[in-house]
Amino acid sequence: MVKAITGAASGPKLKAGEWVEVRSREEILGTLDASSQFEGMPFMPEMFAFCGRRFQVYKSAHKTCDTVFPVRGRRVHRAVHLETRCDGAAHGGCQAGCLIFWKEAWLKRVDGPAAANQPPAALHQIEIHPDGGAENQPLVTKVSDPQDAEPQYVCQATQLPYATSPLEWWHLSQYVEDVLSGNVSLWLVLRGMAYSMYDGLINAGIGLGRPLRWLYNAVNVPLKGTRFPRETGKIPDGEPTPKGSLDLQPGELVRVKSHQAILETLNTKSRNRGMYWDAEMVPYCGKTYRVRTRVTQIIDEKTGKMQLFKSPCVILDSVVCESRYSNCRMFCPRAIYPYWREIWLERVVPSAEQCQVETVLTAK
Repeated sequence: MVKAITGAASGPKLKAGEWVEVRSREEILGTLDASSQFEGMPFMPEMFAFCGRRFQVYKSAHKTCDTVFPVRGRRVHRAVHLETRCDGAAHGGCQAGCLIFWKEAWLKRVDGPAAANQPPAALHQIEIHPDGGAENQPLVTKVSDPQDAEPQYVCQATQLPYATSPLEWWHLSQYVEDVLSGNVSLWLVLRGMAYSMYDGLINAGIGLGRPLRWLYNAVNVPLKGTRFPRETGKIPDGEPTPKGSLDLQPGELVRVKSHQAILETLNTKSRNRGMYWDAEMVPYCGKTYRVRTRVTQIIDEKTGKMQLFKSPCVILDSVVCESRYSNCRMFCPRAIYPYWREIWLERVVPSAEQCQVETVLTAK
């Protein structure tokens, strides 16, 4: 029997910027069914490390994008994103670093951050057992198939279609909630809708695609904006695309190459050796970031099985999909990390002055 919890889940919906405290392990376990889920959303062992800690709401998760079935928008009931990501410890070491969904029943409103003299809980204070349990409480993290020895994992990403309901792009209420929840500004929503209509004209099949793309670049680039984000490469599909290796390591500084330079590495389906270049990555071109991690394996959300990369990619710190150009799921707050081929990046060697500043900051 799933116990009811009153509080955040029964009051006004949480908004971006509000302070919350993650409920205790015992309270959260009391909300879960036999599948370790609440309203279809799994509670994962990696999330126990955040129990009792306070966070500001990063975004309302009133909607999301489903990447299991054909990519589409989905409505989520009473959930938010905090600035907490899954480290994959209970899911075979998956390195996707997904932003965690928190059902409001697992949180409670608080007035502000914890007292300055209150030490934060250790990030890995919960021992995670091979069976997916934590502190002797088993949680479902995989399912077994007698005919398949390869593990099939269960996580929030694999279960999204079953923890959400349909949301079509034309439901205007979602954009109102985007603004009222504090996720995005009204100006950003209006800009997004203008882009969506412009992109619709380009793809309307009336012969305006090339001149409208040219006009977009002619107006936007001089204003220090991006090129049209959905341009594709010129290498014919089926022909090999170039590769490059920098052997980048976490902490290194890199600069994303120009959009034009990256287009030269892509085929007509916007892929480089199978890796898709997405329009959401275009705004990061020409800017400098730090490597967060090298990625060699992730869970395939469609099958639940671990997928090994033929060649490593990297994730860049603070670089996420903001769903500015994503048709049918605009302003999705899921903040997925894009994967970067090293041929799209160039190593930045910090100057002696920068190194000195970083050393001082580290010492503090």
